[in-house]
Amino acid sequence: MAPVKVTKICCIGAGYEGPTCAVIALKCPNITVTIVDLNQARVDAWNSPDFKLPIYEPGLEEVVREARGRNLFFSTDVDKGIEEADLIFVSVNTPTKKSGVGAGFAADLNYVELATRRIASVAKTSKIVVEKSTVPCRTAESMRTILEANSKPGCRFDILSNPEFLAEGTAISDLFSPDRVLIGSLQTPEGISACQSLADVYANWVPKDRILTVGLWSSELSKLAANAMLAQRISSINALSAICEATGANIDEVAHAIGYDTRIGPKFLKASVGFGGSCFQKDILNLVYLSESLHLPEVAAYWRQVVEMNEHQKRRFSKRVVDTMFNTITGKRIAVLGFAFKADTGDTRESAAITLIRDFQSEKAYVNIYDPQVPHDQIWTDLAEASPLVPIETTQKQVRICSSAMEACQDAEAVVIATEWKEFNDIDWEQVYSSMNKPAFIFDGRLLVDAEKLRKIGFTVTTIGRP
Repeated sequence: MAPVKVTKICCIGAGYEGPTCAVIALKCPNITVTIVDLNQARVDAWNSPDFKLPIYEPGLEEVVREARGRNLFFSTDVDKGIEEADLIFVSVNTPTKKSGVGAGFAADLNYVELATRRIASVAKTSKIVVEKSTVPCRTAESMRTILEANSKPGCRFDILSNPEFLAEGTAISDLFSPDRVLIGSLQTPEGISACQSLADVYANWVPKDRILTVGLWSSELSKLAANAMLAQRISSINALSAICEATGANIDEVAHAIGYDTRIGPKFLKASVGFGGSCFQKDILNLVYLSESLHLPEVAAYWRQVVEMNEHQKRRFSKRVVDTMFNTITGKRIAVLGFAFKADTGDTRESAAITLIRDFQSEKAYVNIYDPQVPHDQIWTDLAEASPLVPIETTQKQVRICSSAMEACQDAEAVVIATEWKEFNDIDWEQVYSSMNKPAFIFDGRLLVDAEKLRKIGFTVTTIGRP
């Protein structure tokens, strides 16, 4: 059967999938792309006249400026978006479950199911439905069952998996020139035809040899597997950083040496205080739960250790701060530079900074926070969730959010670099030193600053992966 020519796309969910749909609109001016969400404030932010978008991503504003109002639209009218579309992306949140069966490991698919049921109830014509959210294996089967059980006469649904492999901070450049676009479908004539319809959309700018078409279940598992493998590399180099600190080796030199091996390569070998973000931990825990569900306990234990090593690295770093500052930070002021989980994003999900600040609070330290992109209300929300038994009023007495790095460092005993923002390299460290209590400590959790230069100024510098 001939593939459907896609002319209208609806994306359900106006969160971090926004950049993908914005780039599709930019690169495919003949396709109308409508992003729908029930969250009025989020849609208003995407539509804001001054382009104060709800997420920060380098290059995103320029893309939205060019396409919005031409063939890119943001709306709260979910039903209209579904009715008019040939192809629907389901891009809703799939957080880790906090209660019930699989709590702490399994993905919460409530929003996926609600979106699927909404599509089934509203659609009057056949649709291609694409799961964009990160989901466990065989979620597409559940979606297909719901759609077929509730579809109207003469209305058919083809399910595709099209997982996202973007790195926050470089999402726009990744979208312009992706390593690969992965599309999974049922290996039936109808499934293969639907797969071709989506492949034709991406072919407007992506070379055809980078558009990979596979089976539905392989596509779903590939997303989890890719993130698990990347996180595994980070936990591996972080485990080696602990050995380096104990033996006198330098983790940068070790990473450089092993990265020269073409079988290993240099990427994702940067030791740090730990990985964060929405995907790595969630996807590994998902893989752990899947393995346990399939009665593969050894496989589950293997992947669980990647997350446990990440948590260990954060605890180890917090302990090193306390140990170095004469075994107590009670009543001392610590400046935490960076709150986002990585540079060039405002995303704080699973950020190492949250864990560090919670640990410092429990030691009764005072904390000054500065991040160039994360909104203040997001910081307060994250800190409240990290310490649910601590009243927010108590937290606000211990923690202060600052408008600059210099302000955060004023009268502090220590500076902790938690996010690798480039601007932290440009700080006037001599001025910082003169404004701090002595001895002045710097703890570099991102291998960002020149430790020797700072030691010459007078700082006591502690760096991940070095004695």
